[in-house]
Amino acid sequence: MPCVLVIDDEAILCKRLKTALEKMGCNVETFVDGSEALKRIEERCFDIVVIDLKIGKVDGMQILEIIKQKKPNTEVIIITGFATAGVAKEALKKGASEFISKPFWLKDLYNAISRLTKKTQKRELLVT
Repeated sequence: MPCVLVIDDEAILCKRLKTALEKMGCNVETFVDGSEALKRIEERCFDIVVIDLKIGKVDGMQILEIIKQKKPNTEVIIITGFATAGVAKEALKKGASEFISKPFWLKDLYNAISRLTKKTQKRELLVT
């Protein structure tokens, strides 16, 4: 059961993703505030973090960089309504594992989480 953190300034999207991902078997926490989410990341390890690029005061790309500096094994999925090839390339270069444009189908997010969960499990097997 992967631990997933969702960071998006749209509370309704956070609520919907939490419900959908819990049905998938994930343990999910959500935040609409990037600063609060960063505090939570300091307290707990998450397998996967789903970040919207535009989150009010804190930029999603900044959150991505902080996560990859402090928790390099955490997988990050970027979701955004402002997708361009340049933005996707930058996010992947900074360590994002997946990049999904809004609006998106839940199955696309499910598939990304499934791939990353398998990747995390393989990494854990290699360590033990």
